[in-house]
Amino acid sequence: MKYLFWTADAISYNGYKVLRVNAHGHPSTIKGKLSGISYEQWNDDIYKHIDIIVPPDQVSAFEALGLDYQVMHDDLGASISAESISGRVQGGRRQTGDLSWFDSYHAYDDHIQYFKDLQASFPNNSEVISSGTSYEGRDLYGLHLWGANGSGKPAVLYHGNVHAREWITSPVIEYITLQLVTGYLGSDDLVRSFLDNYDFYIIPIVNPDGFVYSQTTDRLWRKNRQPPPSTGNQSCIGRDINRNWSFAWDSNPLGASTNPCSQAYKGEAPSDTPENQGLDKLVRQLRDSTGIKLFIDWHSYGQYILSPFGYKETLYAPELGKWTKAAALVSEAVRGSAEAQTTFTFGPSGAVLYPTTGAAPDHVYSVGGAEFAYTIELRDTGRFGFVLPPELIRPTAEEQWEGQKVLLSLLDEDFFDGEGQA
Repeated sequence: MKYLFWTADAISYNGYKVLRVNAHGHPSTIKGKLSGISYEQWNDDIYKHIDIIVPPDQVSAFEALGLDYQVMHDDLGASISAESISGRVQGGRRQTGDLSWFDSYHAYDDHIQYFKDLQASFPNNSEVISSGTSYEGRDLYGLHLWGANGSGKPAVLYHGNVHAREWITSPVIEYITLQLVTGYLGSDDLVRSFLDNYDFYIIPIVNPDGFVYSQTTDRLWRKNRQPPPSTGNQSCIGRDINRNWSFAWDSNPLGASTNPCSQAYKGEAPSDTPENQGLDKLVRQLRDSTGIKLFIDWHSYGQYILSPFGYKETLYAPELGKWTKAAALVSEAVRGSAEAQTTFTFGPSGAVLYPTTGAAPDHVYSVGGAEFAYTIELRDTGRFGFVLPPELIRPTAEEQWEGQKVLLSLLDEDFFDGEGQA
């Protein structure tokens, strides 16, 4: 059976164009020229380019600006329609190892069922967990996996779908989870070593309310669905969960927004989203019990492996040497794993991309004590952006598993000696 996610009142992007405007190192100049037309921000790379969504009635005005640009989506509505058709799970358990799951995108309830099915296939070494509830009362569900001699090893923590429109992150995390389960059941020595040495805490949809809204009403929704401050514009819903962590929340005016209408609105106070409160509670519990060996916050798009710090462009952590060395090896593994030769740029977030305050890796490193902490921005570099076609789900997931196999193998390697604190 095939079905469409969208409801009757879904926002239409028919005829909208996604355009990449080359900034040539002067983004403020370009944004000044763009100020005369109506557009929405899609994404940007500060000095290289600015990606924008232009409605049909503004295309001629944009073209008249004479900017250097290229077309990413000629009709965003058509791209969304092609992406959003999916096969629904028709009840019962999905057979473990069925890779057809990664051929399409799926509804929120089906994602929950998929993780339940994985847990049922690995009952003696896993449990379903929740790191709290969303504003609208949905569980931030996940799985806790472990290996020989029971749980209690240092933690590997994965977060996905922090930003609602970044659909690719959840299936990537699910694919990695599947490989851990099937590899352990299949006596894969490498996978067994991962689960025997670390406990995995995997939360594939950190922002369930926003994710559901992006599937039913607005494909490009980013934030959670929390109401605005009582004194603000009541039409501006949502906070950016990844600008809401308490560490460095108010440290740099360029790292987040105080405007409730902004996509990067950081909230009224640190950790004032229920989603962040639950996630932070789990981080602190892991810190105080087993410790956190590795944290990854999965996002899209841009193809980056970013380490702390994000809140200052020129602030570098003592561990930067080993983080960079590990990221380089992961990038090499990803690039060499497939015909596409996907290239990932790596380095400290604030220096490589742009300032971000109240962001997860900075917090989980600084407050949670994680030995390794990264944001991984998945495919692509902008041709499809947030609306990545279903046929690219499996290749994206497969190459990330190759990268994770390298990273997880490196966590305790002695070649990090001298590359920062061990």
